[in-house]
Amino acid sequence: MAEPDSQSYLDPLAISRGESLGILARNVVEGYRVGEHRSPFKGFAIEFAQHREYTIGDDPRHLDWKVLGRTDRYYIKQYEQDTNFVVHLLLDGSESMNYGSGKITKLHYAKALAACMAYLVLLQRDAVAVGVFDTQTREYIPRTDNLGKIHHIMSRLAAFEATEKTSLGVAMADLSRMAKAKGIVIVLSDLFDDEEGFERGLQQLRFSGHEVIVFHVLDPDEIDFPFKGRVQFIGLEGAATVETNPADIRKSYLEEMNAMRLRMRLACDRTGSHYVLANTGTSLAETLSGYLVFRHQVCAR
Repeated sequence: MAEPDSQSYLDPLAISRGESLGILARNVVEGYRVGEHRSPFKGFAIEFAQHREYTIGDDPRHLDWKVLGRTDRYYIKQYEQDTNFVVHLLLDGSESMNYGSGKITKLHYAKALAACMAYLVLLQRDAVAVGVFDTQTREYIPRTDNLGKIHHIMSRLAAFEATEKTSLGVAMADLSRMAKAKGIVIVLSDLFDDEEGFERGLQQLRFSGHEVIVFHVLDPDEIDFPFKGRVQFIGLEGAATVETNPADIRKSYLEEMNAMRLRMRLACDRTGSHYVLANTGTSLAETLSGYLVFRHQVCAR
């Protein structure tokens, strides 16, 4: 299936709905410049946070003279800074992502979802970094807060071709070592990989202080198994090719697929990560806005 050009990645309806909602930081984040999200670090910004005792070297302009007058002790006013956050987009570029029963493949859907989220993050003056992986990280676009870089991000995504097996746990572990500041990690994958490695990767990212969102990208055929007649299933990533009557295996296939999806969701629940089913038969706008509405409800609690 031919890969559509990069300009098709920015879905206008998804962008329109997403822009009205924005991507909020659920947890305290570590930013690197003043922005819209609460920072764990104290500075001398606008909103008062607390006092601390004056020490040699502190700027005397921040002394609280009222406290000095009442207590005869020197205290510094501290304020909370607002800060931007970094979103790390981690995209599965393995061969199994090439499957597509409709006009687009899982890989194109994931690329478009990544591009739309990157655009929304940059639009709200936060920062984004993008990594594409299979058995290792193949493409890495360092973090930027420049909206003009979205075309570079899209062209890099469009140029990538999926041909290898996958190792999601390794990619997540690599990112947990590379990403020094706490941020949001968004994983886009069909999760056809070692499940224990996946959960270990989640644990490492969460232990490093990152918030994690997993978009489980699946084709409607993989979810519903609608095949009829005699069908030849061509294996990807080294799997064998099988010719069979789908009616003979539909029940067992659906049981295993539903069980796998449940295990992935539970792994996310156990690590405090968000799990989102991204059905490629559902519009990008519906998938993205549906999650962002849910996210706003969570962040408001």
